[in-house]
Amino acid sequence: MGVQRLTPEGLFKPTAYSQVVVATGRRLVFVSGQVSMDADGTLVAPGDFAGQARQVYANLRTALEGAGAKPADVVKLTTYVVRYTPELRPLLAEARAAIFNPAALPASTLVGVQALAEPGYLIEVEAIAVTELG
Repeated sequence: MGVQRLTPEGLFKPTAYSQVVVATGRRLVFVSGQVSMDADGTLVAPGDFAGQARQVYANLRTALEGAGAKPADVVKLTTYVVRYTPELRPLLAEARAAIFNPAALPASTLVGVQALAEPGYLIEVEAIAVTELG
């Protein structure tokens, strides 16, 4: 099985992990947790959950496209939200709806957490996608 590690153009290039890992077989795409960071590594929308959620899902789309996948190929999402309360769910749903077709929603897990890797991050989303061999 071949493995390809990518940092698609438009995403921050980390030193401690790969933004996207593509494993071939029946092509699986594993997207690392996306946070509200632009391609330069600058936090987008500090303190604004809705703004960060929009940036996170934009980054997720960019990561998927960089691997030749699309949101419809996502089979599993895991979402981590700092100090989660049910009042945040509509903001999260609105951000997700910007990239996911309601007829092709992935399996999903939402986890409330105390903190993420950096103090300013309010949300992080990771994904697994499956595509046809190409």
